[in-house]
Amino acid sequence: MSRNSHRIRIHEAIRARLLRGEIGPDARLIDHAIAAEMGVSRMPVREALMQLASEGYLCSTSRGFALPDLSPDRIAEVFVLRRLLEPHAVACAARDRTEVQMQALRAALESARAAPDVAGFHRGAEAFRNAWLDAVANTELRHAIQRYSGQVQSVRFATLTDPLARAATLSGLQALFKAFRAGDGLAAQDRMLRFIYDAEESYRRGLATGLIA
Repeated sequence: MSRNSHRIRIHEAIRARLLRGEIGPDARLIDHAIAAEMGVSRMPVREALMQLASEGYLCSTSRGFALPDLSPDRIAEVFVLRRLLEPHAVACAARDRTEVQMQALRAALESARAAPDVAGFHRGAEAFRNAWLDAVANTELRHAIQRYSGQVQSVRFATLTDPLARAATLSGLQALFKAFRAGDGLAAQDRMLRFIYDAEESYRRGLATGLIA
């Protein structure tokens, strides 16, 4: 297998872990450790990590690659992007979703509901997000949203320790699921916009109370 093939395979494997919420804010991705784990040289791993950083999924640190550690101003900019892109995307997804995608949404929602801890809840919420994104037929729109997944996850990791934030997130997921089940794009659009505003409010509350440094 060529170095480029290894790079593509490693890029997709790490990206999938990021989208599933399996890489936390304290994790550091080290090229030589990943190379040993995957049985390849360091170079394609390094290239894959740098590509993920250029796409916004990761940032480079003195101790490897990690989820983006963003300033409040940068996070505010991501919330603007979310309000612009996600309501339209979720409306299209609600209209076009298949029964298989509905099953994935249902399983993700139940996973979040039944989660015994914050980490489990986060994984369920990320699975729900990935399930509705899979239903977005517009590839460019879907990829544009996925490119700031690292920033979204950074906010979630920072806020979901707050019971109020978890309650708001679960309520939002349930409302979105209801709109998907009805195939109601307009309701899904409205619910997503409310969901994003609630997430931003949770983030601001975390800053004000010191939950977020």
